[in-house]
Amino acid sequence: MFKSPRIKSLKPSTFLKKTMKLSNKDIIGSGGYGTVYKLVINDCISFAVKRLIRLSAEQDRGFERELEAMGDIKHRNIVTLHGYYAAPQYNLLIYELMPNGSLDSLLHGKSTNKMVLDWPSRYKIAVGTARGISYLHHDCIPHIIHRDIKSSNILLDHNLDARVSDFGLATLMEPDKTHVSTLVAGTFGYLAPEYFDTGKATAKGDVYSFGVVLLELLTGKKPTDEAFVEEGTKLVTWVKSVVQEKREEYVIDNSLMDYPADEINLVFSIALMCLEPEPSTRPTMAEVLKMLEQIRPEEFKSRT
Repeated sequence: MFKSPRIKSLKPSTFLKKTMKLSNKDIIGSGGYGTVYKLVINDCISFAVKRLIRLSAEQDRGFERELEAMGDIKHRNIVTLHGYYAAPQYNLLIYELMPNGSLDSLLHGKSTNKMVLDWPSRYKIAVGTARGISYLHHDCIPHIIHRDIKSSNILLDHNLDARVSDFGLATLMEPDKTHVSTLVAGTFGYLAPEYFDTGKATAKGDVYSFGVVLLELLTGKKPTDEAFVEEGTKLVTWVKSVVQEKREEYVIDNSLMDYPADEINLVFSIALMCLEPEPSTRPTMAEVLKMLEQIRPEEFKSRT
């Protein structure tokens, strides 16, 4: 149950009693695969607890799959899984708590608590997210396809460093396979076009979803923004038409001030590479990461 030293130092009975008392006021997020609560122990130690209701054997297999995918992953751009617990009515996943919440809430949250992200912060988030996904695709054995890359699954620590989260839909991909079959994967607005034809989640599908996230960072708009629905278009189509006309400045987030136009345009071009309709023409995440890092290479000279 308790994997990390941070949790092993706590009494299991104390920890479980605290989780039993979690209520609606402790909710910090929710989705199709569970509800996330903030759990505070001894007023100084905090965790994010994801509660998955046990409804079916398939969901139990999903829980085991998430543990298998997350258990041994240690990377600065991946949210750390500290432990887990299987109860009769539900399963619990215990993660590190990210104090700045999700990229989705920062970009699209209510104006009262909305943080305005400057360009260096957005660039850092883009690179950190790419680094996390690239690690899953290329460095994990077996390789991992996330299958649900979106701004609400990109969490931010106190330094606004990105952490890729939510492997509830993650599927392990054997090194000799190019895809995995699945019934449901991803979120509308982020799904690659080929998924609707094949039903197959692939690494190149993750690349496409990351391209959508890059457009969110640049434009400040959700892929399912009401304006797009009313006009019968979508974020990707809208941006492509504007970039082709070299009018990028018309779609940049209004809250973004004093940005370097050359860097912005390079990120637009990388995003459009990720959003190529044909999967084989999209770059890999390792290639995407390299291109992003080359925009500001001086920031990465000291990194290994």
